[in-house]
Amino acid sequence: MDYIIGQPRPGQPSGNTSRPARSGPDDGLIGSAPVPVPGAGTGTGTGGDAEIIMDSDQRTFMADVIEDSRRVPVLVDFWATWCGPCKTLTPALEKITRAAGGRIKLVKIDIDANRALVSQLSQLGLPLQSVPTVAAFWQGQILDLFQGALPESEIKRFVEALLKAAGGAMPSADLLAEARLALEEGRLEEAAGAFSALLEEEPENPDAWGGLIRTLLALGDEEQAKAALAEVPAKFADHAEIAGARAALTLAEEGRRVVDELDGIRTRLAADADDHAARYELATGLNASGQRAEAAEALLEILKRDRTWNDGAARLQLIRFFEAWGFDEPASLSARRRMSALLFS
Repeated sequence: MDYIIGQPRPGQPSGNTSRPARSGPDDGLIGSAPVPVPGAGTGTGTGGDAEIIMDSDQRTFMADVIEDSRRVPVLVDFWATWCGPCKTLTPALEKITRAAGGRIKLVKIDIDANRALVSQLSQLGLPLQSVPTVAAFWQGQILDLFQGALPESEIKRFVEALLKAAGGAMPSADLLAEARLALEEGRLEEAAGAFSALLEEEPENPDAWGGLIRTLLALGDEEQAKAALAEVPAKFADHAEIAGARAALTLAEEGRRVVDELDGIRTRLAADADDHAARYELATGLNASGQRAEAAEALLEILKRDRTWNDGAARLQLIRFFEAWGFDEPASLSARRRMSALLFS
C-alpha cells in the first residue's frame, strides 16, 4: 500500500475535477512554525468532532498533519468550493472518521486558500492538479492516496487498510471479532446483542448479518433467522458469509424433519448398509444435532460405496455442509481432504 512521492499511480478513479487557474499572493510553507489563526487549524471542528475533524491551512499543516500523524493516521481532504464531487466526498469522509471513534483524524485543506502549500506538495510529487484528492499520512509520511468521489464502501476499505498498516482496526472490526468469539464460545445472547449493535452502526455489513443469522439458529429461533435473512441487502445475496448462513438455515430446516427419526434411520442402515438414502438422511439429522464430524462421515461413506449415487448427491451435500460450517473450519478441512482423496483416487 506504500505510496512513494513522485511515483505515478495508474488507474486512479474518476470523479475528480481539475482546478482552475488562480493567481494571487500566499504565505506560509511546510516546515514554518505553526501560527494560530482564528477559525483555522488545530482549533476548528464541529462540536465534539473538533479533535478528529478540522479545517487546516498552510500555517498549521505541519502540526495538524505531519506531527499528528505520528500518533494517529491522518486523512487529508484536498477540496475546493467549486468542486462538485467534493460536496459528496467530504460528508462521507466525515461519517467514516466519526465511525472510527478517534482512531483516525480528518484534516480538510481548501486548495484555493492555500496555494503555496499546494504548490509545495505538488513539487514533492503529490498529484494535486485535480480534486478531490485524499492523502493518508502516517508517521509523517504519505502512506496512500485516492482521487475522485469514491463510494462510501470503498472509502471504508481505504480507511480499514490505513488502520491495518498502522497496526489498528475500525471499532466495528473489534465488535465483529467480539461477537464471533461469543458465538464460538456459546455465549449466544451476548453474540446476538453484539451482532445487532454492529448492524445498527453498519446496516450493510454482510459479516454481521451472517453472524446474526447463525446466532439465531444456534438459539433455536429459525423464524427470526429467516426474518434476518430476508432483511439482508440484495447486493450481498452471493456474499460468502450470507451464502453460508443461508445454507445453514436450509440445512437446519431439513435436519429438523429427520432429527427425531435417527433411531429408525440407523435401524434401516443396520438392515441394509447400501441404503444410501437412509445414510443421507442420517447425515442431515446428525448435522442438525451439531455432530459435524459424524455427519460428514456418513456422506463420505456413501462416496466410498457409490460416488455417483443420486447424481452425486452425497458430494453436493458435503459442499453445502462446508459452506454452512465455513470452509476453513476444522470439520470442513478434514472432510474436504478425505472427499478429494475419494473423488480423485
